[in-house]
Amino acid sequence: MPAASLLTLIDDISAMLDDVATMTKVAAGKTSAVMGDDLALNAEQVAGVRVERELPVVWEVAKRSFINKLILVPAALVISAFLPAAIVPLMMIGGLFLCYEGFEKIAHKFLHSRDLVATPTTDAKTAPSPIAILTPADLTALERTKVKGAVRTDFVLSAEIIVITLGTLTAASFGQQVLVLSLIAIGATVLVYGLVAGIVKLDDLGLALRARGAGVQRALGSGILRATPVMMKGLSILGTVAMFTVGGSILVHGTPIVEHQVEAITSAVGTPGSVLATVTRTVLDAVSGVLAGGVAVAVMTVAKRVGGKRAV
Repeated sequence: MPAASLLTLIDDISAMLDDVATMTKVAAGKTSAVMGDDLALNAEQVAGVRVERELPVVWEVAKRSFINKLILVPAALVISAFLPAAIVPLMMIGGLFLCYEGFEKIAHKFLHSRDLVATPTTDAKTAPSPIAILTPADLTALERTKVKGAVRTDFVLSAEIIVITLGTLTAASFGQQVLVLSLIAIGATVLVYGLVAGIVKLDDLGLALRARGAGVQRALGSGILRATPVMMKGLSILGTVAMFTVGGSILVHGTPIVEHQVEAITSAVGTPGSVLATVTRTVLDAVSGVLAGGVAVAVMTVAKRVGGKRAV
């Protein structure tokens, strides 16, 4: 009798683990796009710090990402159980924040570039790089700013990953939800920041290969060194675009009127799931994100000016 009970228990555990593995696979597929955006955004955030500080910065952001998920997983379970109606509004706040950050980044870049053109102080060919002229205190402040920005962005994207995962587990038991959410949270963090660490150290790999001598290794090292700046620039652009596409998709999904119009346009362009329909939906989400970000930046700018005048 005890042996039969033990075998039954083992069989139940095996079945549960099999169900968890299946649900985790489905959730991973649903969240893969967000993980890709998370990768692009974090690689772009880390770019620009001192070479010797690249891996420590990645590790610092990864640790805080684990903390984010340690907060988000229990919070999502509690909200889903007791206040499910709050999930969409909270996600929309996060989506608007992403759009705001993306638009503010672009606005700052163009305004900053215009200021540099209007007041040139040195010859372009002899001007030192921005990193070279910063003091150690400035470099530390820049690093902290980048870490804070990466952690804020990670929090929003982690929340979306958790919510999407939770949405695939409506028929699962509470224990299965906990296991799947934990596996997705840990796996996403390890995958994203492991890849970010590899990306930011590609130039070191290129230098090491080129230093080994002639032949294929040297050519490969030179190729990596030439390709790395282009890839980092591409990731920077993708990271900004991801802010608008992810944030815009959240806002569109949370606004039924807008979502209906987007779906109507997408259906008119191509069949659901086709490449053309998918590209159209992505572009519409991005445009929605840009518009929302522009409005958010304008509102915040006016609010800051009004607040500044009142303070005076």
